[in-house]
Amino acid sequence: MSGTPVHGTWEPEPAARWEDAFLSGNGHHGALVFGDPDADRVIVTHHSLVRPDGDDAHRRPPALAAALPALQDRLLSGDTTAAEDFTDGRPLRWVRAFHPAFQLRLNRAPGDDTHDGHDTRTPYRRAVDFATGETTATRGAWTSRVFVSRADDVIVQRVTAPRLTLDLSLDPRLPGAPAGLRIGHGAVLTPEGALLTLRARYPGSDLAHTGVTLAAVTGGTTKLVPPGVLVEGATEVLLLTRVHRHAGELDTLAESRALRDLLDQAPHSSAYDGLLARHLTRHRTAYDRVTLDLAADPAERALPGSALLGRPGGPALLERLFAAGRYHLLSASGLLPPRLTGLWTGDWNTAWSGAFTTNANLNLQTASAAAAALPEVTEAHAALVHRQRPDWRDNAREIFGARGVVAPSHTDGESGHTYHFSREYPLHLWTAGADWLLKPLVDHDETHGTDDPRTTAALAEVALFYEDFLHRTDERGHLVVVPSYSPENRPANASWGTLNAAMDLSAARHALRTAADRHPAHADRWRALADRLPAHRVNADGALAEWARPGLADTYDHRHLSHLYGVWPLEEINPYDTPRLAEAAHRALELRGAENDSAHGHLHHALVAARLRDGDRVAHALGRVLDGDYFHASLMSAHYPHRDVYNADAAHALPAVLIEMLVQSTPGRLVLLPALPASCPRGELRGVRTRFGAAVDLTWTPDGSATAVLRPDRTRRIELRTPSGAEPLDLVAGEDRVISVKAR
Repeated sequence: MSGTPVHGTWEPEPAARWEDAFLSGNGHHGALVFGDPDADRVIVTHHSLVRPDGDDAHRRPPALAAALPALQDRLLSGDTTAAEDFTDGRPLRWVRAFHPAFQLRLNRAPGDDTHDGHDTRTPYRRAVDFATGETTATRGAWTSRVFVSRADDVIVQRVTAPRLTLDLSLDPRLPGAPAGLRIGHGAVLTPEGALLTLRARYPGSDLAHTGVTLAAVTGGTTKLVPPGVLVEGATEVLLLTRVHRHAGELDTLAESRALRDLLDQAPHSSAYDGLLARHLTRHRTAYDRVTLDLAADPAERALPGSALLGRPGGPALLERLFAAGRYHLLSASGLLPPRLTGLWTGDWNTAWSGAFTTNANLNLQTASAAAAALPEVTEAHAALVHRQRPDWRDNAREIFGARGVVAPSHTDGESGHTYHFSREYPLHLWTAGADWLLKPLVDHDETHGTDDPRTTAALAEVALFYEDFLHRTDERGHLVVVPSYSPENRPANASWGTLNAAMDLSAARHALRTAADRHPAHADRWRALADRLPAHRVNADGALAEWARPGLADTYDHRHLSHLYGVWPLEEINPYDTPRLAEAAHRALELRGAENDSAHGHLHHALVAARLRDGDRVAHALGRVLDGDYFHASLMSAHYPHRDVYNADAAHALPAVLIEMLVQSTPGRLVLLPALPASCPRGELRGVRTRFGAAVDLTWTPDGSATAVLRPDRTRRIELRTPSGAEPLDLVAGEDRVISVKAR
């Protein structure tokens, strides 16, 4: 390879917009760092910060079970609009909105540093190191360094300069902050320097969030200048910040003692390095597990991110976005998996509430977790799933009168109840969500060779739901999924709530069979139920129909690809075992429009294309995103072209696309180079994990040759698929295997 890929990005100017601020996070706290030497800002976020709406009563699933049989009768009799009045009459209610906490302001007094004198000609650079999670900004002798510790759950910032003078304050004034937010500031001098607090109580609620910043000052003087403090003539300021969401009052004295304990572990001059070292044992270990080198031009690798984004056709951008995507995904995952905005926002009016949208977006964002060796992401995903299972039981009982669980399409991270739905978005009819959300946990278990008992128990609950729900049949004796919903589309000749959506059929089959594999006592019953579901339908266009029910016409121009769930993330439809259905799925992909150019639609398209071995289509879908100005200078992405609506879908999903075009696996199969685009003639992917328990390093060259090194931790026989064909491959735990492959 041609040197080391860039594991970071940089810019020659401070961030002027919060969307361009560099990001750091530990899956709990997040930081958006502007890096301005004169008026720096760090916006603080936390996964727990969702805005109360004062109405807990509506956050319950609708009690519709008694009306379900009548709805099923109407739909089965041909009433295509029957589901439109299957509601309790409530208006559409969004889940509670994610929001930022406050911004830590560091305003620098003129002339405090004679080494740069605030001369705009003095070179400036801000950067983020993906391998460490550390952001830096420098101009002359002034330096600011920020990271969010995975070890100590604290935002750490160190600012240094000769004769440093700073006005420090915690500022709640961020776009969209409610007018009724009740703010309380606190500032006291301490032996280290000062302690700043900011309490923000939500309107009409006893809930609040409180930020606490301990400032340790070396040299100079510190004095109170409300609402913060003024530091004069210092050589270093070390800031430790946490935020808590709570009821009543936070014990800020206890929190200040906890922050002081972190300082007491080392002298002030080395406390930053000590905190960083503890953080790196967790962050760097995770980040370094997988790397992608596309042999990019070193001159392009050296460019700022904003300049590199202007060259979308080259491998240097893909390298950096792959690295940034893994970094941001890891940084956003901890207490919870990434939201629609990851872990970051600078605005209280976050699009779509900054929620977890589980009918596509969350799974797309976390799609690389198993293969890209980020179990930390899957653990965060599992935390969300298992914490909400009691609410999922309520959904199954109240809406469908069934045992088991039904997952919601939207959640704020706290409530797992289904209450966000409307006539045009009858998300309460969607029954595939639990399987969709459990699939990454199953992939994780297969990758690591151990079944998580929580996932095993959850699969049984999904199977119990289908036992109760799947009891209506068609004229051929096949079970009918009724009502059925394909997010977020509708047939061209019927309403949204209908019958036998392809996603619902695939999810039911997969959930029942996977649960059967883990529960031998119930296996025969659950497999028999799965076998009674109807097959997928191929329509008159030769495409896999989005609804298997005869007579329902497809609507092709849509951002979601729910009907291709059987291709990705499942393996129900693939070119090797089900070639006829794979051809129909490929035809469906060809006919699919992009609708409103949502980034998740393009990358979902690429993931399906990779499974269907269509490298040209993968490249085209990637090109739509890379050419469409979807990425901010921070390398966080947008939902729409031209950087419209801050959204993590593209940033977090892109690494999965690049891995899937190079390496795919199931518990019994390895596929190498299934969809290699011509734009990536040379490269090396190292450390990728497989679901049969082996790590893979893959190298390929422009002459069409490739080499894979497998490092198995299990002994087993698998099927190896390459562009040259198929063959059996015997693996022995602890013995490396080197495989030569023809890439084309």
